[in-house]
Amino acid sequence: MAALLAMSGTISAAEPSAQISPSVLSDVTAWRRDLHQHPELSNREVRTSKIVADELKKLGYTVRTGVAHTGVTGVLKGGKPGPKLAIRADMDALPVTEQVDVPFASKVKSEYLGKTVGVMHACGHDAHTAMLLGLAETFAKMKNDLPGEIMLVFQPAEEGVPPGETGGAPGMVRDGIFKDFKPDAVFGMHVVAAYNVGKVGVRAGGAMASSDTFRMTVHGKQAHGATPWMGIDPIVTAAEIVTMAQTIVSRQLNLNKEPAVVTFGTFNGGSRFNIVPDAADLSGTIRTFDEGMRKQIITSLTGIAEHVAAANGATVEVQMPKSDEDRNPVNYNDPALTARVRVSLEKALGNEHVIDAERWTASEDFPHLAIGAKAPSVYFFVGATPAGQDAATAPTNHSPKFFLDEGALAVGMTAMLQASLDFLSGGK
Repeated sequence: MAALLAMSGTISAAEPSAQISPSVLSDVTAWRRDLHQHPELSNREVRTSKIVADELKKLGYTVRTGVAHTGVTGVLKGGKPGPKLAIRADMDALPVTEQVDVPFASKVKSEYLGKTVGVMHACGHDAHTAMLLGLAETFAKMKNDLPGEIMLVFQPAEEGVPPGETGGAPGMVRDGIFKDFKPDAVFGMHVVAAYNVGKVGVRAGGAMASSDTFRMTVHGKQAHGATPWMGIDPIVTAAEIVTMAQTIVSRQLNLNKEPAVVTFGTFNGGSRFNIVPDAADLSGTIRTFDEGMRKQIITSLTGIAEHVAAANGATVEVQMPKSDEDRNPVNYNDPALTARVRVSLEKALGNEHVIDAERWTASEDFPHLAIGAKAPSVYFFVGATPAGQDAATAPTNHSPKFFLDEGALAVGMTAMLQASLDFLSGGK
């Protein structure tokens, strides 16, 4: 940590100086630990959003609360003319029971899909929120010398809204966060176990895949398990659909073009070992970087489900996203803006600490903000695995053993501060 503080204090700075003070870092660490110990699920970030709003108000930001349920925005106008920049952090946690031995580990229980679950910041959103609060404090201290205007976006429900609800990044756009504040760029970052602390990864173009959630219900005919011929087995039918669907990626798509993924995540059917049920439910995800391949997967998956069901005398209902708000687009980093941001990251951290990020088939709802703002965006990754540990084998984001080395806080803030000040100083 001392080395990181020293590093942040010797950066080639923009005007005003791109430095994170020790007092700010101390605040950020305290916020992060508090948020980690008190995680909240998507659209339930009531305590978190109050902490955020209270801090922003103390710092003199123009604050809006209750955006997309629990979202918060804070706007700060600098003392000098310049462009407008939006920076986003997500606030929600996951239905995961923590298995990390730290003094501030989560003991929180909540209800998710009708079940009592543990709740954990297993993806690092506690760090994102704390870092953006630290940047809020830093920007406020340099307000008179700050060019342009900044909107800080504290977003709920990045991990997905509960069934039957709306929200997340699309909800914040729909609630009009960019009606009066029209940013010239949108920035975001994410801590990842895939890199060691001190490393930051960025990639021009498609950095993260689009995602579509699909659901299927296979309808059969209930019968005694001893006389399956008297019914129509939806479990066997559903199993055949899962098996046949594997040929979409392996045999139908041109993978020389772009990668793609089709994954079934749930398979539920039946209530007793000796009963053929009347229905089975499936759900899963589609990940793509190419819109044509995405459409091909949806068409093929629907066709396979319908034909396999028909061949077994069953029927199937297939549900795909009905609108763009129900899915995540490709997280696309504008190439020209990415080139500018990369220079800032290298200035802040040193060339050797900034790497070319590989395409990642994980997805984010962050692109909805850039689309809603009609502005270019850049999203980069901040290493969270301790130095000396093999990041390739470290527990991944979303794991109950996900561990964030708090050295990542100084790195992430320093990188984002430099990128932000350079953008504001450099014009549109």
